[in-house]
Amino acid sequence: MLESLKKRIKAMLESVRRRRNERQIRQSGRRVTRAELARDLARMGVARGDTLFVHSSLKSLGYVDGGAAAVVGALQDAVGPEGTLLVPTYYLPAGTVKATCEMEGYVFDPKRHGTNMGRLPEAFLARAATHRSMHPTHSVSAWGRQAQYLTEAHHQAPSIFGQGSPWQRFVGIEGAKVLGLGVSMGPVTFYHVLEDALGDAFPVPVWEERGYRLACLDQEGRRCEVPVRPFARALSALRIDYPGREDLRAYFRAEFERAGLRVNGQVGDAQAWFIPAQAFFDHLQRLATENITIYSTPEQLAARPLAAGTAAAAAARAL
Repeated sequence: MLESLKKRIKAMLESVRRRRNERQIRQSGRRVTRAELARDLARMGVARGDTLFVHSSLKSLGYVDGGAAAVVGALQDAVGPEGTLLVPTYYLPAGTVKATCEMEGYVFDPKRHGTNMGRLPEAFLARAATHRSMHPTHSVSAWGRQAQYLTEAHHQAPSIFGQGSPWQRFVGIEGAKVLGLGVSMGPVTFYHVLEDALGDAFPVPVWEERGYRLACLDQEGRRCEVPVRPFARALSALRIDYPGREDLRAYFRAEFERAGLRVNGQVGDAQAWFIPAQAFFDHLQRLATENITIYSTPEQLAARPLAAGTAAAAAARAL
């Protein structure tokens, strides 16, 4: 009963926070329509038929008429019915992978469990035509031509980002792009596909020794167990998404711009970018051979300085 009360209070506080944020955005940001967002996406190079893995900050777009659902609609308009959208709809009831693995009695049920990833993933998940992968911590949802292919085998993958996972399959699709809307290069789970692909050959031991098997239910209520191995806790303060690693985020942005792989643009009020998935993966692999990863220390970054003229080249590519 106490746990139920805590959940209700948390939901109420989250609702108040969202209404306050919406008020602030309405007062300070310009109004943006679905059609304008779709035009902005096309202007920066998103094409019909593309497959997009979307990382987003809804509030960064400005005040969008129709809210998160309109943003999802704009993304669908941009790629068209022959395209595909992929959105992280992770569910971590205990806050972290490790804590979720250690919960007693936890069974992931896609019919009951939503997502902790924010309003746009929530809106995306609510759409009737969305396919969702069966995974207890990193469930991903997809819409479009490749949706079933991307999500159908996640529960059979040997690891979260391994063979058969949405990320591994996404890399090989023609026209696949990792898209950031109002986010830095920090909160991008695509990085982890290389870790699973390289295994022990990856320069940093990123996983804990102990693995778990967590229960999931499919849409018909059939139960299966899915392997999950938590991230090594000691690495969290080094990783690119840690608040104190602005140096690493700036380095990766500059590196991918210098390599001519990151395309910049503006969508609504948000600074946006995309990187083709196969080229993203290949460049991450090349960096790993030079001991540069999303866990690199400031000393490791300094040992591999970026080429001169990066800022000028980036400005020339920005739209």
